[in-house]
Parts: sequence; structure tokens; C-alpha cells
Amino acid sequence: MLRTMRENASSWIIKILLLAIVIAFVFMGLGSYQSQKTSKIAVVNEQPISIDEYRETYNNLLEQVRRQFGNNLNPELLKMMNLKKQTMDRLIARVLILQEAEKLNLMVSDDELTGALRNISVFNRNGSFSVPTYEKLLRRVGTSPEQFEDDQRKQMLTEKLKQFVTGSIMVPEPEARQWYDWENAMVNIDVVEFDTKQYKDIHPNDEEKMKYFESNKENYKTDPQIKVRYVRISPDDYIQDIEITEDAIRDYYEGTPEAFTSPKTVEARHILIKTNAEASPELVEDARKKANDILKKARDGKTDFSELAKQYSEDPSRDKGGHLGTFTKETMVKPFAEKAFSMEPGEISEPVRTRFGWHIIKVENINQARIASLEESEAEIRKKLKDEEAKNMAYDEAEALFDSSVDGDDLVNETKSRGIKLLETDFFSRKTGPKADIRDRGKFISSAFNLTETEITDILDLSDGYYILQTMDRIPEKVSEYKEVQDRVEKDLTGAQRDRKASEDAEAFLKTIKAGSSLSEEGTNKNLKVTSTGFFKRNDSIPEIGMERDLGNAAFLLSKEKKWPEKVIKGKSKYFVIEFKDRKKPEAEGFEKEKTGIVERLTKQKRFKAFESWVSQMKASSEITIEEGYY
Repeated sequence: MLRTMRENASSWIIKILLLAIVIAFVFMGLGSYQSQKTSKIAVVNEQPISIDEYRETYNNLLEQVRRQFGNNLNPELLKMMNLKKQTMDRLIARVLILQEAEKLNLMVSDDELTGALRNISVFNRNGSFSVPTYEKLLRRVGTSPEQFEDDQRKQMLTEKLKQFVTGSIMVPEPEARQWYDWENAMVNIDVVEFDTKQYKDIHPNDEEKMKYFESNKENYKTDPQIKVRYVRISPDDYIQDIEITEDAIRDYYEGTPEAFTSPKTVEARHILIKTNAEASPELVEDARKKANDILKKARDGKTDFSELAKQYSEDPSRDKGGHLGTFTKETMVKPFAEKAFSMEPGEISEPVRTRFGWHIIKVENINQARIASLEESEAEIRKKLKDEEAKNMAYDEAEALFDSSVDGDDLVNETKSRGIKLLETDFFSRKTGPKADIRDRGKFISSAFNLTETEITDILDLSDGYYILQTMDRIPEKVSEYKEVQDRVEKDLTGAQRDRKASEDAEAFLKTIKAGSSLSEEGTNKNLKVTSTGFFKRNDSIPEIGMERDLGNAAFLLSKEKKWPEKVIKGKSKYFVIEFKDRKKPEAEGFEKEKTGIVERLTKQKRFKAFESWVSQMKASSEITIEEGYY
């Protein structure tokens, strides 16, 4: 009989590794390792979708959103995301995909499945697939080989259908060239800025401030606040009662040899003479000659290598004498790594070229790969196993408490009967959080504000223990009294008036130059700073200006025939008036170097969109019914 995930959990590291395997199933709505219940909430072409499938997919989506937005997640944002619709869309897409694969007689053979499993590194030992390791790791996450292989087969079947539907789609070279020219075109403009901050003589009076407040009261609401009671069950409370046997330590050591293997590392310094990856052969050769001149000085021994690095290197490590610290082979670009790991301590290399330029490498120390012995690792393993067992015991207690607490009164009574301390927060908002000492405050706060009245949260795994929260009281948002926010009102109104004045001046300036005066001439006449950006690409930071996306987009709509935009451009805190100067296309040589990568990337994007479109068409032609409240 399969045991639960909690009961089998003995390695949180393994769980994290396996998460990388099953994450694809989550995004497609797959990965339900539990048996499907008969309660259905939707039917797709006579095939039901169960409430359990829906809940699992919804909870996975919700947890993903919580991690992404943290304290910024609020009911309005959740409502806007419409997770219910996203969940149902994913589940429907999954069913349609598998139904169509069956119609087309697409199959995943046992050999294909075996090959895919053998390529999952966490199931390998000593370079080959290990059946005992495979079964052991799956038990630790609460599933069986049969269930895991079924989900793996479905995922592979999905990929086969994608290939069938979109495999013939390719981006031809002219289309790739068109994209490259668009992406890498360059424009040069003149700019005059109207900074809102320069209008310092604007000071609204009391009547204006009061009128502004009355018209914008919704902007001056207090934050809603909540007060919760909560239980924290910490694994630290169980550590002292745990004994780890020598057999358990040995089993862990033998079962996870990679955890005790230290790869070969090299400690080195380097001197870098930069060259651009697209530099001409002449520039590359000039840089190589410069590197060779420095190499001669390094090898004659008159000047220390670190001093030469400080003097000549064009890498940030120059301040540390070119010291790169200790690194593995995989952390460095290939040509650099291949050379560094073939050298001896004290050796100085010939110049090595990478995409960054020419490197002169000096190896200072080599640490050979080794496997720590069981004796060396015993204390570390014992601590790890004790920590894991303590976490399991803490979860057991939290689960028992949760199962016996139907509502708030039950939580109070159950904690008393079990001798568990029930804590209370003060009132707190999403911005401030509670005054209590809680490490993972973001998750605590978002979970508290997602509670309805008297509702109890699921068990929350925060960084300092397991938590169960329950709402005690709420203070809703309300419009503040004017005197409470008077300073904010004055600041906001002043900013609004300055913004309006900057906009008006910019519009007047644009109107003037459109009437016949150039931007440069009119700017000089009015003692305004005129900035010539020089050439920049579509998605670049604009020279002398910074990252202003709307300004950049507007610039690329201009030409010799259309020198000015229809209206001024609003930036982050400024208004811009611009005038076209020149434009140039990228060189053909650049496309030839990047052509293969561009074609592959655009083809992937095109296939992705085509498959999305295919799924939409399948939905439109299918018979789908959804229970009320689930979409």
C-alpha cells in the first residue's frame, strides 16, 4: 500500500529534484498522483474532469502566484487573474490533447518511455539508471512507478501531438532576416525634456487642496487590517527526542553518493583584453598582440601577475589582481575552462580567446575531485536526517491538529487539550505585517488576507515551522479624514499641477517646431537643453536619457518624411519632444552570424502560438459543459 508523501518524506533535497521532473505536468494540468474521484465539475466530449483534479491544479496555480507576488498579492489582483478560468482552461486543454492523440493513434512505446526515464539524472547511480534508486525516490514523494510512468507517458504523448500539429512549421530565412532587421535597426534623434520637477514655483492653496481631496477620496483610504490567531509548530521542538541509527546513516550515504562528491576545482587569476564577439579580424588581432605583450612581462617574472592584472586587465576582477577564486569547470566558458583545467599550479597560459576577449590565465591551485568518506560525512548526515525526521514529526502534529479543528472554536479547544500554544497577532495591514517574529512574512500575510471569516488555513510550511491561521477580526478600509492626509494631498496635488504644466509646455514646444522651426533651433532659442542621442536600437537604453520604452517606440515610428510624433511622449517623470535625425539598418554580416539561433528561436515561438491556436479551435468544436462556479 502506498503511504502518504508526508509519511515517506525523508529527503527534502530529493523532493526539490523531483519537482523539476513533475513541474511540466502541473502546467499542463497533469500530475495528479491520487486516484480520481467520481465527483465531476466539467465534461469534455463525454470525458469528466473531477473536483480533485480541479483543486490540485488550482492550488498549484495559487501557490505559484503567491511565490511570484508575495506581499503584493491582494484580492483585486487575484480577481483580475481569474485563476478559476485559468485552471479550467488548462484541464480542458489537457483532455482535448489526450483525446486527439488517441484519435490519431499516437502512442508512446515502452522503449521510448524507458529511454526517457533513463535520461532523468536523479534516477541514475554511477552513470546508469538504478531501479532501486528509482523506486526509492518515488516512494519518498508518495507515488508509485506505475503512476509516475503513466504521467510521464501522457507528457510524452502531449509532446508527440505538438510535433504532429506544428512540426512542419518553420520560419524561412527571409522572415528571420526581416525580424533581425527590425530588432537591430538603429535610430538617432534629438530630444528636449520637460521635467516635472523643474516647476518648483507651483504651490496649491488650501481651497485647491480641499477640492482635490474631495474629488479623489478613493485614493486616501486606509489599508484594510486583520487580526489572526495562529499556531506555530516548529521542528526544533522535536530534535532532542530523535535518535538516528548507524544503519540509517549508512543507507543515506550509499544511496546519495553525489552528495559527498567534490568535483575538481581550480583557483586562478586572469588578465582580460576585451574584444566584442562581432569585432573585425583586425581588432581581434590587435587585442591578441596586446595580450602577447603582457604575457611576455608575466613570464619574465619581473612584475607580479596580480600587479599586471591591476594595470592591464579589462575585467572587474582587476581590482583583486585578476583573482577569480575557486571554480568548477562548468562555471566558466568552455575555451577558458578547457585551458585552465589542463594546466599545472604556477603555470601561465598563452592567450585564450572567448566571446569576452583574450585571457591570460595563471593557475594558482588545483583541488582534485574526491569523495568524502562515511566517517567524514557522519555528523552532516546525522544532522540532515534528524532535521528531516523532526520536520515530519512537526507536520504530524500540525496535521492532527488541523484534522480535528473544523472551525475557530475547535482550534482554540484543540490547542488547549494538546498543550499547544495559541498565538495572536495585533491588527496589521498587507504593507506592515504583524509585529510577531515570523520569518516567511510574505506567505503569512497573503494567507491571512485570503481567509474568509472564521476560516482556517491549510497547513502552511513556512521557513520556521508549520503554521495554521484563523481570522479573529477585521478592520475594513475607509476614507481618511482630510486632516490625517493633508500632507499627502498637498504632495499629490503639487505633483499633478507640475505634471500638467510640463505637459502644456511640451505640447506648445512641439506645436512651434511643427510650424517650421527645428527642434535644435527652437530649443536653443528658449534656453532648453537639446540632447542628441546618437544611434540606439529598439529595445536599448537610450543614450543620455535612460530606459524610456514609450520614447524609444515613438522614435522608431519617425522618418525623414515624418520628423515629429503626433504628440509629446510621457515618460516616468518627464515629457519628451523628439525630432528624427537619421536611421540605419544592421549589417548583413551580423545576421549571418546569428541566423541559426534566430531561426530556431522564431520557429519555437511560431510553433507555440500555432499550438495555442489549435487548442482554441479544438475547444470551439468540442462539446464542453462546466458546473456553475468553476469558471
